[in-house]
Amino acid sequence: MRLFTSVFIIAFLAGISETLTQQWWMIAVAAFLVLFFYTLPAGMSFLAGFLGIAVLWTVHAIMPDMANQHILSQRMAVLFHLPSSGTFIVVTVLVGSLLGGLAGWSGSLIRGSFFPKT
Repeated sequence: MRLFTSVFIIAFLAGISETLTQQWWMIAVAAFLVLFFYTLPAGMSFLAGFLGIAVLWTVHAIMPDMANQHILSQRMAVLFHLPSSGTFIVVTVLVGSLLGGLAGWSGSLIRGSFFPKT
């Protein structure tokens, strides 16, 4: 249940911060802060950050892509020599998810260094 809650909080805060600041890298700050203050083991923190950003970026990639009939994603797939627009979206979500996972993992590990278990 803590994993689901942290995934939801990460997706929500990352979406809000990314929208307000117009900076894509704010997803890492959101995942780091949530998992710094919300205690999870290191492996679960990586998974929470990964899944939270995966959910967010999947929605952020698919909704506009469907609205413009996949025109931009097809052109970007050609530019990066990918076989289809779906592959481009998967690669985009994977890159963002890895960033979120590593940021969440870092937040958990740094919390552990500030507040060691006795």
